[in-house]
Amino acid sequence: MTASAVLVLRLAAPLQSWGGPSRYNRRDTHPEPTKSGVLGLLAAAEGRRREAPLADLLGLHLGVRTDQPGSILRDYHTVSDHRGQPLPSSQVNAKGVQKKTSPAKHTGITRRYYLQDAVFIAALRGPAPLLEALDHAVRHPAFPLALGRRSCPPTGPISLGLHPDADLTDILSSVPWQASAHHRHHTKGSQVTLAATIEDRNGEHTVSDTPDTYDLRTGTIFSDRTVHHTWVTIPTGHAPPTEDDSPADPASGHDPFALLGW
Repeated sequence: MTASAVLVLRLAAPLQSWGGPSRYNRRDTHPEPTKSGVLGLLAAAEGRRREAPLADLLGLHLGVRTDQPGSILRDYHTVSDHRGQPLPSSQVNAKGVQKKTSPAKHTGITRRYYLQDAVFIAALRGPAPLLEALDHAVRHPAFPLALGRRSCPPTGPISLGLHPDADLTDILSSVPWQASAHHRHHTKGSQVTLAATIEDRNGEHTVSDTPDTYDLRTGTIFSDRTVHHTWVTIPTGHAPPTEDDSPADPASGHDPFALLGW
């Protein structure tokens, strides 16, 4: 029987976008990495072509921890022809020439949504030999890596290494907090509680983000998987509060309004 292991990844970038079912002129993002996006990153690292089979990757179980949720950024674009002509459509005529829009459309609007300044931990559990190969690939990628879209390259090393086989919740509870220094500075206390999503056959929630292929010629069909949402508590690295850090006693006689003569 093949031994199992867990590969831990740090997914951080100025911009990330983990697409869902949206398409055409509006592209949304999920609030956390999708299985399709994470497996796509691993496939790119290994140098797999879009039409390559994914069966070995689909069996990996995914857990995601939100270390820094970031915020939503909307990228709003308008497109028009500088000559004042109608925009071309997606259709072509019998000669292969692209048709004009009908009725004529002179301005196209696109909306792209991103997560900015977000940080996630992704843990993948599966056969140890496969994860060892993926860990090496992520450290020496064949293709440039991106967090959801090609315009979203990661910052810093992605792989946090291999861990012995363990429950994904336990792994996500043991990996040190990966939030930015600025975010950690504004978080008080010696511990922080973070949201996590764990792939679980008995999970109470269903997400549709498991791809069958990345082949652009056939398109991707997403299948469902079940997950459960939980919380994990980890150290912040801050020293625990002392008596000197405690708030002043309201009955101590301190009167801030006395400075105003009230």
